[in-house]
Amino acid sequence: MMAFTDGVDGFARRSLARAKKFDKGERVAKSVSITFDNPLDMLAVLTPQRVNLIEVIKLRPMSVSGLAVRLKREARSVRRDVNRLEEVGVVKTHKSANPGHGSVRMVAPVAEAISLTATI
Repeated sequence: MMAFTDGVDGFARRSLARAKKFDKGERVAKSVSITFDNPLDMLAVLTPQRVNLIEVIKLRPMSVSGLAVRLKREARSVRRDVNRLEEVGVVKTHKSANPGHGSVRMVAPVAEAISLTATI
């Protein structure tokens, strides 16, 4: 996954380049990208606590409560961070059976690696 901070103009340039490859019949690699309007917007989403959360789930998907314990944070704070990261497309969640306790919300990254590109 790649995160950019070049706003709509950068998104349009990248999209046009991909479209040209399609038109030429060239192979286009599957990718996931997020575009922020500027570096400050990216930093507001990818806080140090959220980056730590992503690093933990890269090892293996975890429940929100498991993340809270592992990160030594309150579950509601972790839940809020997971919700925000899911909104922007950095993580995905799904419900999984938790025998004897109903279900649990599992958190996983959308990609194996994240590349950040900030343009000032």
